[in-house]
Amino acid sequence: MTTQGPTGVPTGFSGQHITVAGLGVSGSSAARALAGLGARVTVVDGGDGEKQRAAARELTEQGIIVRLGDGDTLPEGTDLVVTSPGWKPDSPLFAAAAAAGVEVVGDVEIAWRLRGPDAAAWLGVTGTNGKTTTVRMLASILEAEGLRTLAVGNIGTPIIDVVLGQGQDGAAPYDVLAVELSSYQLHWAPSLRAHSAAVLNLAPDHLDWHGSMEAYAADKGRIYEGNTVACVYNAADKATEDLVREADVEEGCRAIGFTLGTPGPSQLGVVEGILVDRAFVENRQQQAQELAEVSDIAPGSVTPAPHNIANALAAAALARAFGVRPAAVRDGLRAFHPDAHRIQLVAELDGVTYVDDSKATNTHAAEASLAAYEHIVWIAGGLAKGATFDELVQKSAARLRGVVLIGADRALIREALARHAPEVPVVDLDRTDTGAMPEAVREAARLAEPGDTVLLAPACASMDMFVNYNKRGEAFAAAVGELTARDL
Repeated sequence: MTTQGPTGVPTGFSGQHITVAGLGVSGSSAARALAGLGARVTVVDGGDGEKQRAAARELTEQGIIVRLGDGDTLPEGTDLVVTSPGWKPDSPLFAAAAAAGVEVVGDVEIAWRLRGPDAAAWLGVTGTNGKTTTVRMLASILEAEGLRTLAVGNIGTPIIDVVLGQGQDGAAPYDVLAVELSSYQLHWAPSLRAHSAAVLNLAPDHLDWHGSMEAYAADKGRIYEGNTVACVYNAADKATEDLVREADVEEGCRAIGFTLGTPGPSQLGVVEGILVDRAFVENRQQQAQELAEVSDIAPGSVTPAPHNIANALAAAALARAFGVRPAAVRDGLRAFHPDAHRIQLVAELDGVTYVDDSKATNTHAAEASLAAYEHIVWIAGGLAKGATFDELVQKSAARLRGVVLIGADRALIREALARHAPEVPVVDLDRTDTGAMPEAVREAARLAEPGDTVLLAPACASMDMFVNYNKRGEAFAAAVGELTARDL
């Protein structure tokens, strides 16, 4: 039996027994949506703590079966498995599904299958770093054009909820969605075909999940499959252009590059402080369209870091691919305000600037952050997630005034500093409690001189000391607020 979903599209889920892996935000959202479409839903999760039990109680009240403490066994009679993004491909549950001939997909795939014939177009963004900022910039530009839009996906708003809510309760349907997609989500979304998409950059990350850099890149590249208008790539990162070359796209889909330098034909770039477009103009060989000034990116904040200029160019390219006017690019960038803990100016004390980039949770993000400042006292460390730090230190050594190390894997950074920046003073705080941050800030302030930047760009995950990177950034800001002349 085939039923009609809220958007009018045949769902095919009514009466199916669907197993949802994971009780997180996306898993719970998928479970509720599928149950609402008439599926018989069982949620499995290996955890059995209070957090899982609270989530389970809410789902059980809606007629959904929840099985805690066993995420490995495939429930009998399962027709389809819908996984949360963090579950690894080699999980026993998926091996059991493969053995039983049961398909495994993610919540993004389900959302794509639920789209109606007049559904909003998707403009997709992925990359190792900068996804959230770019998607929010893109949404701001689209709004400036007068389009009804929303930033969704990995950014925090479950995309299934958005797709099922299209046009409900009298609300106008969305014209276009700015969709942040992680490599996890792309791995489990084989049918996704975006209007246009961008891969911002590629650097080793999540290799414990993907198994290799090649597999990680291949999953990122899935975002280009079936694109109809534009595949946006980073001209400074050849690996992103290679993914475009390998993609199977619709006839007429164009490769559009972005660069921090002067753009060539079919590129967006920067000329004398102006963001310009040589891709979506009538004569790409001889014309360039002014879009905005670099100063329009997060106006009123510190000078935009190079990677945020690149993010703005990528967002502009996707917006222009959707037909947005140049003035809307400018207005959207002016209206955009970065999220907290992303190159966030915290304070200026005694000639020293304090900047919170706690979101720099890997070496690639930290490298971009360090490149934004000339003289730096760097606060770094946490959970390395298998990363190495030699290349990061080599590239950044000339900028370092001093380094303060915190966290479980700080020794890896200390050893890289000893090899490649032995003259840089290093303070190694042998503690992993949250109280280490005030001490780290005091030590950084002691090392800093007027004109320096004390930069929290940990290059590591936060969970050894903090609940998440937000709490780490908040601890840094609070510690800066406590600085006094006596501390210095």
